[in-house]
Amino acid sequence: MFITDDLQQRWWALEAKLLERFGKKPDLEAILFLIGLQETNFSSEKISKEQKQDLMHVAVCTVLTQSGYYLLEGLDEEGWPHFHQLKQLPEMNTPEQENFIKDHVLLYFDQQGF
Repeated sequence: MFITDDLQQRWWALEAKLLERFGKKPDLEAILFLIGLQETNFSSEKISKEQKQDLMHVAVCTVLTQSGYYLLEGLDEEGWPHFHQLKQLPEMNTPEQENFIKDHVLLYFDQQGF
């Protein structure tokens, strides 16, 4: 229970920092979207649903690279990163998956000095 409690406290602290910075409390999807934007330097007036999904996919691969699940292979001609999956993700139920991603997102922000 302590691990979950600690994770929740750290997550609330990140949400508070992002709320202060952007003026809106982000959910996990919004945070993954922000990471995707950061990692791709993507900028556009209009972002399609498909582009948003692609940015979130980049974010998930990026944060899971830290634990050896993915490896950045390189960038394509448009500057989008491509990843290679190195190992299978563990089987988890939905709350466990969310906590797994949140923990990796927190590590990402720590490594970014945020």
